[in-house]
Amino acid sequence: MLPLRRLAGACRRRGLAGIAPGAPREAADAVVVGAGVVGLAVARALAMAGCEVVVVEAAPSFGTGTSSRNSEVIHAGIYYPPGSLKASLCVRGREMLYKYCAEREIPHKQLGKLIVATGVAETAKLDMLLKNAKENGVDDLQMIEGSEAMEMEPELRCLKALLSPRTGIVDSHSLMLSLLADAENLGTTISYNTTVTNGYIGDEGLELHISESKALENHSVGSPVSPQLILLPKLLINSAGLSAVPLAKRFHGLNQVFVPPAYYARGCYFTLSQTKSPFSHLIYPLPEDGGIGVHVTLDLNGVVRFGPDVEWIDGGKDVTSCFLNRFDYSVNPTRCSKFYPVIRKYFPNLKDDSLEPGYSGIRPKLSGPGQPPSDFVIQGEDIHSVPGLVNLFGIESPGLTSSLAIAQYIVSRYLR
Repeated sequence: MLPLRRLAGACRRRGLAGIAPGAPREAADAVVVGAGVVGLAVARALAMAGCEVVVVEAAPSFGTGTSSRNSEVIHAGIYYPPGSLKASLCVRGREMLYKYCAEREIPHKQLGKLIVATGVAETAKLDMLLKNAKENGVDDLQMIEGSEAMEMEPELRCLKALLSPRTGIVDSHSLMLSLLADAENLGTTISYNTTVTNGYIGDEGLELHISESKALENHSVGSPVSPQLILLPKLLINSAGLSAVPLAKRFHGLNQVFVPPAYYARGCYFTLSQTKSPFSHLIYPLPEDGGIGVHVTLDLNGVVRFGPDVEWIDGGKDVTSCFLNRFDYSVNPTRCSKFYPVIRKYFPNLKDDSLEPGYSGIRPKLSGPGQPPSDFVIQGEDIHSVPGLVNLFGIESPGLTSSLAIAQYIVSRYLR
């Protein structure tokens, strides 16, 4: 876990030094930008494959963005279009994640999930989800009558439900800590408070301009940032999450037709003030525009959370603030007024004033309001013709579930 001023020295000790005037220029085998759950999983997989890996992270620690601000659910793979990366990587990643958590004793629990229809018009949508899930290889779903679902969950009200027995929850912090330890034990170097500000693609390959994050904190918008270190990686994985698209837009020499527009959706969570959970399963309504609905999740301590909602925000204008994760994560207490009527459709006994502000997360999306959901984009030389560059765009849910499978996919497809 190195500060930037020691990163160049670490590269030199590995025999990766380059010699050039100005900012130090250091060759690197593989560089991963972003130390979220996907970035750490990719770093671990590359290190296991024999690469010398450097991870650069703008924040003071790992997993401070989307990876730590989500529902912590291990998804089954129900919702995603058959043949999509989200479908295949979620189904594969779910099995890999359960196995990894069991082997490493990472706290997790296979609770199961009920997707509920609360009105007659919604029951046909459950049939569509069941068909979709089967096409994705999720063949253990059960369609049950509302009476059976309500026998399982007495506080629930619904007409019909889909039971997903393989859905669960995981302690995302413990998972990331384990991935980080694996990567570091295999020789990976990680540098926090380190921001990639630009990239150049030239005759000599990839060139990353890097500065300490504190150098950007008081930086004037629009003025150039002088790099403090230049890395020359053979393989670059842009796993920067919320800033993956803005970063790719600053890769000079990359045809920008391959960089999709970025959209940002903030989702707030509210916690239930009562101590005893009314549910033992995760409870999900049917999907909505921009998400999969305000659902009930439980953490491993039994705390009940409702969320997330969907609030579209403008997150891409100030690139520096995006790089430094200066998004507004506050939870407006008045938003709970929209939660009560939605939740009471399936949990009618929800008491007034029982919801308390919890936390919020922001999802990096590739489709905006009213548009159909986009797939993960894992984009390598076969698409953009830049040797050694792999961009990961739109890695929202089910990114946590898919993290190990995404890493496996990248190593098998792009590591030479």
